[in-house]
Amino acid sequence: MIRIQRAAERYAGGDPSAGIETAHAFSFGAHYDPDNLRFGALLACNEERLAPGAGFDEHPHSHTEIVTWVVEGELTHRDSAGHATTVRPGDLQRLGSAAGVRHVERNDGAGPLVFVQMWLAPLDPGGEPAYEVVRGIADSTPYALPEAAAMLHVRRLEPGERTAVPDADHVYVHVVRGTVRLAGEELAAGDAARIGDARDLALMATDDAEVLLWEMKDPWRAAR
Repeated sequence: MIRIQRAAERYAGGDPSAGIETAHAFSFGAHYDPDNLRFGALLACNEERLAPGAGFDEHPHSHTEIVTWVVEGELTHRDSAGHATTVRPGDLQRLGSAAGVRHVERNDGAGPLVFVQMWLAPLDPGGEPAYEVVRGIADSTPYALPEAAAMLHVRRLEPGERTAVPDADHVYVHVVRGTVRLAGEELAAGDAARIGDARDLALMATDDAEVLLWEMKDPWRAAR
């Protein structure tokens, strides 16, 4: 099963008057869609664009793994656990909100900030918050998120280059930039694919491309 979601089909959110533009892939806030609540462990995949000086004031999260991929600009992060960092393109940030944490996200730079933020449901809620930043993540090193039975693969491809889609219960493909072909479908920046029981599939770049692939296990299937 492959379901394609085009960039234009995302829910528009944020607060443009405050310099915040958001494109939601899943049901979110006022955009409630009972048929689009999650895919595997993935609860949200938000494309965020923040103008210089714009940001999200301190707000709470709990029982969610929040993974952020910066595309352009610099993201300033501060949280109630005492972390204060600047996240740049090629860096991956993970905030495990556990039983509860508050954080601030801002664009304190002089240029625009673009990032993709993905929320995943943990296998076991609660516990203590966790935070880390992986600087300059490489294509050959997937980021394991065992808390959600998931793994994130980053792929940077040149035209004509192919890469395997992981064989998994659930795979979520998000095109950050460029264009790729999947099972005869052309996917452009902002497009996404949800693949159930992925087997023997591949992506081929038709332009310089950057793609995020979430490989997710179904813990209920493994338990049966």
